[in-house]
Amino acid sequence: MLRRTFVKNLSAAAGVAALGGLSRVTAAPPKNTFKLRYAPHLGMFDNLGGKDLYKQIEFMADQGFRALEDNGMTGRPAEEQTKMGDLLNKLGMEMGVFVLHKGGNGANTLAAGKKEHLDIFLKGCQNAIEVAKRCRTKYTTVVPGDFQRNLPMGIQTGNVIDALRRGAEMLEPHGLIMVLEPLSDTPDLYLRTSDQTYEICRAVNSPSCKILFDIYHMQKNEGHIIPHIDWAWNEIGYFQMGDNPGRNEPGSGEINYQNIFKHIYKKMKATNRDFIFGMEHGISVGGAEGEKKLIEAYKWADNFTV
Repeated sequence: MLRRTFVKNLSAAAGVAALGGLSRVTAAPPKNTFKLRYAPHLGMFDNLGGKDLYKQIEFMADQGFRALEDNGMTGRPAEEQTKMGDLLNKLGMEMGVFVLHKGGNGANTLAAGKKEHLDIFLKGCQNAIEVAKRCRTKYTTVVPGDFQRNLPMGIQTGNVIDALRRGAEMLEPHGLIMVLEPLSDTPDLYLRTSDQTYEICRAVNSPSCKILFDIYHMQKNEGHIIPHIDWAWNEIGYFQMGDNPGRNEPGSGEINYQNIFKHIYKKMKATNRDFIFGMEHGISVGGAEGEKKLIEAYKWADNFTV
């Protein structure tokens, strides 16, 4: 069974240490602190942190951010991936998700059940293992692709489950988790709600297949955010956010992020779990002032009492 295999392979190497046997160092405390591990993207602090990506990461650490996201990590040279991972480790930060390119994201669809699409996905999984070792992460984003109008929904779901089981078998020995992201970008996408994703994760039955719960997308597709988080809790492996409308920083739209973060924080403490929260959004104001506003938005959203 996949879950037993996972436990066996990781019993001697806790968590992300299984990715190349890397150990973490303890960095000096940041100037600011947050209760939750928010993860900015490179480019969010071009004005305050400078254009150099390593200086940006250092700036993020100084502001109290304890993680980083980089969707395009697979497109970076191997030496750059390694250097970024080493710097994050030195600063006491963690690498969050990168998108598993070459594997079911836009170029193909797992719902179709075609061998050529499965082959692309599995090749992407193999590549993701090597990328994850270099940049020191255990998360990669997977999007199964488009809905197939010529197939019944149950058949599509079976095709997706079969493909993800194959991927999970590859990822488990390396401690790498593919987080499935339901999206609101277009109704042509197969995966759209958290309960649908929950059902698939339960069927795959692997610790290497979990939900990426993007609060922005789920607000658009299903609403009722806190109950949906509770219902899907056991299969959630990662969070992302953006306010709606606009997909910008917390406080720029209708979502009460302070209440949502408070709820997640309390639930984390009660269940002994932890998450990275990817800042998968834009900034409502341009320039350095917008970047300052972004930092203040997270200070506000994180300023809850429990």
